[in-house]
Amino acid sequence: MRRLGILLGAMFVMAMTTTGALVVWPISSETPEIGVTGDVQAGAYLARASGCISCHTDFENGGQPLAGGVTFETPFGTLVSPNITTDPRHGIGSWSEEDFARAVRQGISPDGHAYYPAFTYPFYHSFTDTQIADLWSAFQTVAPVPEDAPEHDLPFPFNQRWTLKVWRAAFLTEPATDPVDGMSDVWNRGRFLVEGATHCGACHTRRNLAGARIPERKFMGNPDLPGTDAPSITAKALAEGGWTVSNLAYALKTGLTPEGDVFGGTMGEVVNYGTAFLTDDDRRAIATYLLTPIAEQLARK
Repeated sequence: MRRLGILLGAMFVMAMTTTGALVVWPISSETPEIGVTGDVQAGAYLARASGCISCHTDFENGGQPLAGGVTFETPFGTLVSPNITTDPRHGIGSWSEEDFARAVRQGISPDGHAYYPAFTYPFYHSFTDTQIADLWSAFQTVAPVPEDAPEHDLPFPFNQRWTLKVWRAAFLTEPATDPVDGMSDVWNRGRFLVEGATHCGACHTRRNLAGARIPERKFMGNPDLPGTDAPSITAKALAEGGWTVSNLAYALKTGLTPEGDVFGGTMGEVVNYGTAFLTDDDRRAIATYLLTPIAEQLARK
């Protein structure tokens, strides 16, 4: 019994030591100065494509633009999007451009804490300095809203942000947005949008018990997504459903399906506040990429 007690005590000390090490373990890599002058219009366009407006504006309750308050129900509790207006106390008005770059590309706050992956930063990792500068310039034009968004409602241990360090080590990967030799410019533009900015896989890919996307299920739909229908958007499933490049691009502009129905739920918001503002060329690029079977093969590599 004495030996058992010593063993259990040693295990407890090791567990506490490991936990303590994780709590203080820094995860933010150094962010060099951006050094690029951003373009406000290009940044506003990229913000639309990336879903910033729909995720950080509580349209349902008359919220102010980008003031946060949108709730996301997850198996781990309720997450709430934060205020990202220029208010220095309640938003991001006190941030530097490097703070912004670290948040968008790494999912790390200015004080070094990890953001929950409901924030789709894993898809933005490959944004260039120019794209970050464009976004930053656009966000500087947003009116400040001096109100805090509601707090997350997460039970223990999911309310402990240090646990995200384990999640990041196990599941965080870079998006496959680099151009592919031999594919058209239209397809490669669609690849950047689908795999990166518009983050289609965030909703249309099933998750494991830890809330991470399952690579083998990429684009195959997510029936577990609360409050919406996220069907399969593989090239095969889309073709079998009667989708073509033309009618998919049109649906991303209008929300109208080939059957005359309309997108509802989250997809309706994606169109209304995001893809409806894209150019015809970009909507066609998205449709081209999704309807090309090679995209599925590359996605699983």
